Amino acid sequence: MNRRIFLQLIPILVLFPIFLQQQKKVTHEISVDPNELICKNKFNLADSMKLRDKPINEVVVAVAKSFIGTDYAANTLDAPGKEQLVVNLQTLDCVTFYENSLVLARCIKKNKLIFDDYKKELQFVRYRGGVINGYASRLHYTSDYFFDNENKSVLKDMTKELGGVPFKKKINFMSTHPDLYLQLKNSSENVKEIKKIEDEMNARTMYYIPKAKVKRIASQIKDGDIIGITTTINGLDCTHTGIALWHKSKLHLLHAPVPGSKVQITDLPLSDYLARIKKDEGIIVARPVEM
Repeated sequence: MNRRIFLQLIPILVLFPIFLQQQKKVTHEISVDPNELICKNKFNLADSMKLRDKPINEVVVAVAKSFIGTDYAANTLDAPGKEQLVVNLQTLDCVTFYENSLVLARCIKKNKLIFDDYKKELQFVRYRGGVINGYASRLHYTSDYFFDNENKSVLKDMTKELGGVPFKKKINFMSTHPDLYLQLKNSSENVKEIKKIEDEMNARTMYYIPKAKVKRIASQIKDGDIIGITTTINGLDCTHTGIALWHKSKLHLLHAPVPGSKVQITDLPLSDYLARIKKDEGIIVARPVEM
């Protein structure tokens, strides 16, 4: 190689390692799971707000408010194939909204602030006993979700204490409507397992607060309480969920309402919101357990 060509190559040789580093950085940024980035942002927010030092209910509300404006998406957990942990912080339904707010809050209080910590906590809260063991191990019914998470010391069911009355209803909607569920319509075994869960639920005494009484007991409900809205639909316990929020001196619901909407605070106070929807019968209430 002559001297002139060598001198021309020197800038390229010097800059090439820098170019490779930049390419690696770009490739890494492209490959990062967007859910992991959202999770990291929530933990960064928690650090900036010093949420770890605050009561669990305040942490739940702070995280929940940070999701305001997030798009609604239905059936995000119902993937084909073997039951596995589905992570989706990009779009939320009414259940995954309150669930993720609760899970992230628990991670913050525990000072477990990496993505793998979040996924472990999500599995613990979402599945019966924290163990994935097929489709029926996921907590599908709201009242069963509250029951199992009370056993795990995640939530405390406050419904009876707040003046709830027995909710005399047979729960069997999933097993009697398998065509509405991806993992049930072609699996008699899954239907059988769900039926077992429903039978266990029906052996318990469930309580609810009739919607006519909600305004009267509203002062006893705290920011960050998880609200399940009971329904008159046969076989179902609840059709909607959200997080209690005191807003402009009134009790509202922070929730992911319907397809085409975003996470938002109800325009109406909770009691008025319930009165407007005929099939809504009342509420059940679970309180995050302090850590």
